[in-house]
Amino acid sequence: MANRRASITDLAKTLGLSPSTISRALSDHDDVSEATKQRVRQLAEELHYKPNQLAAGLRRGRSNTLGVLVPHITGHFFPQVVHGIATEAAKLGFNVMICQSNEDARQEQKNIDLLMNSQVEGILVSLSNSTHNYSHFEEVRQQNIPLVFFDRVMEDFRGSNVSSVMLDDYQGAYQVVAHLIEQGCTRIAHFTGPLHLNIHKNRHQGYRDALTAHGLPIDEELIVFCDMSQKGGIQAMRQLVKLPKRPDGLFSSNDLAAVGALQVAKTHRMRVPQDIAIVGFSNEMFTSLTEPMLSSVDQRCEQMGKTAVQLLQKMLKSGPNRQGPPRPIVLKPKLLVRESSQRR
Repeated sequence: MANRRASITDLAKTLGLSPSTISRALSDHDDVSEATKQRVRQLAEELHYKPNQLAAGLRRGRSNTLGVLVPHITGHFFPQVVHGIATEAAKLGFNVMICQSNEDARQEQKNIDLLMNSQVEGILVSLSNSTHNYSHFEEVRQQNIPLVFFDRVMEDFRGSNVSSVMLDDYQGAYQVVAHLIEQGCTRIAHFTGPLHLNIHKNRHQGYRDALTAHGLPIDEELIVFCDMSQKGGIQAMRQLVKLPKRPDGLFSSNDLAAVGALQVAKTHRMRVPQDIAIVGFSNEMFTSLTEPMLSSVDQRCEQMGKTAVQLLQKMLKSGPNRQGPPRPIVLKPKLLVRESSQRR
């Protein structure tokens, strides 16, 4: 037993009792004598016995566990969303099992299989950026397991057990571009990720519509598809500074790429915000530490996590015969204007 956890069977063999008697004694049943209960508790303590809560929950028909799948747990956004999920789940009496896909669609599928095999009561997911095949989510839908997407969602994936929580990315992007125009920018560049992801698609559309609404042309050479990382931002900005006419504003779909752009601007002696005003998206913790401090859009990450759990709880309460899913929830973005874009 030194190399494995003690079980009820181990306690039963040592004391010469049946496993059911051991179980009843540990549960303080009235049909077990106090003397037997004491013997069982003492041995359980000596052997460091811990009850299998998952197995006990499954016997009751509940695992009391929620599955969470995120693309990664680096940076500020996803850790804060997970913090919100864990806080709200604990308040409602749930445990949380957390997996990360590392932006790998195959790993995402394996994680979904793991969560389903672990008998979780519901799953909260933010898609990997390489996910194009959604068959693994179809299986979740068919088994009627409540499924809530957050941030990166499948907008056309519906079912009575499927819902979502997301930010109004379109409005956030629109606010950024309107702000840059108010600051006097007329050639506004845009860093974006793959448009099959709703977050990049909606931010990109907000960028385009804001330019059109303010009478500015959409210049495709100012739109750069790049890896949404600091390195990706560096490479994208190097591409922009080679243009005959450089941009005087930049909206990056995330903060990491914006920081990369900030670095390149400095090396090319471009003053920020005088020569180029820069705004990111996500309000990562480092945005208030850069020089100059980076303007960004707050995604209300902790609130997103809490809201996703509340939405899942609604589906669990309504049971398997629910008429339809709760309405998707869209959170309002907040533009935080800092030194990197404040000209006026």
